[in-house]
Amino acid sequence: MTKPRITIAGFDIEWDLENGVNLWAGMPTLSMWIPSSVAGLMSGMVAMVGVERFNLCLQLGGRQSVDGDWSVISTQPTFEEGFPRLSEICAPSGWGRWELVALDRERREARYRIFNNWESIYQRALGVSWGSSMTAGKLAGITERVFGVPCWAEQTVFAAKGAEYDEFLVRPTDETVEARLAALLETDQATSTDLAVALATLKKEVAERERTEIALREKLQLIEQQETALCAMVAPIIQVWDGVLTVPVMGGLDSQRASALMERLLGVIVDSQTRHVILDLTAVDAVDTGTADHLIRIVRAVELLGARVVVTGIRPAVAQTVVSLGMDLERIVTLRNLQEGLKVCMAADSGAAPRPG
Repeated sequence: MTKPRITIAGFDIEWDLENGVNLWAGMPTLSMWIPSSVAGLMSGMVAMVGVERFNLCLQLGGRQSVDGDWSVISTQPTFEEGFPRLSEICAPSGWGRWELVALDRERREARYRIFNNWESIYQRALGVSWGSSMTAGKLAGITERVFGVPCWAEQTVFAAKGAEYDEFLVRPTDETVEARLAALLETDQATSTDLAVALATLKKEVAERERTEIALREKLQLIEQQETALCAMVAPIIQVWDGVLTVPVMGGLDSQRASALMERLLGVIVDSQTRHVILDLTAVDAVDTGTADHLIRIVRAVELLGARVVVTGIRPAVAQTVVSLGMDLERIVTLRNLQEGLKVCMAADSGAAPRPG
């Protein structure tokens, strides 16, 4: 099938009727009835997001779509010569007739006029004047290439209101489109879509916080489990005979570990009906007032449950420290080693006096 083709403003326009494609310079294009199809599309978008967000999104889209436009302008020695070349292409493609009214490089200002722009045509059909925002975005994006700084296009004349043309004043700006969108949430111009986006963002942040809290709780539980395991390693509770428990203390006992040991030991005593507890200090190299105080508290708590406590394995250095600190250990039975402690406990149960070790 023959593909109809024409050339306008140096561009080949081709209709691939078999595949239903219209090509401009080899690129697929779309033809739409502006007063009906385009008007319906745009009015639907405004109904969903509101005029403010609609205009900002279109201007952003226009700024992001100027690479091809700039490539046409760049075929000429200067911007003033290249812009009319772009206008020759815009006119037959439905973007209207574009004019560069003024360009002041020193003040960094540009003024443009657009005749019969598609945006003004569909807005006249709808009886509204929202502004030609996508065209404004394109003009801002093109002018940014000239001035080398971010620009914003302000529409000053509206064909949708009955004027002969749309006119735009383009100048540098410090406020990005993204910042303008964010500002909508801080004003009464925010739409239900804005609020929905904000709500979705909030839900995401809350979910992330919940995941973080769960992870922290899991880590805390792991730390507590490790601390419990460490306490058990520092002072394991071992049943060495019927009714006799041995607690080999290794290293120092701070307040937290002593409290944990006391809780575990008292629980085991009650469950196993223990009669004797041997606190073996063979692995303790040194004690201070705090450690000795914790040991005395443990001894007293065990005795309140009716069990007898024997302390074994006190090293010479530990004994000297206890004496120098003036601690009262007279009520506590102390023996040389674990073996003697076990003999005393077994003899006490049998009623016989233990033989010297």
